[in-house]
Amino acid sequence: MDTNSSDRLDALPDAVAAAAFRHLVRHLRHRHDAQNIDLMGLAGFCRNCLADWVIEAGADMDKTTAREAIHGLPAAEWKARYQTEATPEQLARMEESMKKNA
Repeated sequence: MDTNSSDRLDALPDAVAAAAFRHLVRHLRHRHDAQNIDLMGLAGFCRNCLADWVIEAGADMDKTTAREAIHGLPAAEWKARYQTEATPEQLARMEESMKKNA
């Protein structure tokens, strides 16, 4: 992960970055067809990763609460409603993608 101090991302005002983050999360809440396994396979992160990053950034939440904040409902309920069984191909793509993460 690039944490270079000259990264223009770091120059964004916190309010702008927070608004963009909320927009991303709400977009993912709307796009239930974008399965976590597919996000992992393409980009190496998913909704659960976002919840982990919220905690790492200093939110006073446990994993369950953070996931609910990202999913918009309890993660177990989201999973029951929207998550499909991962195929062997999806799992393989995720494993390859994860190798590219820092």
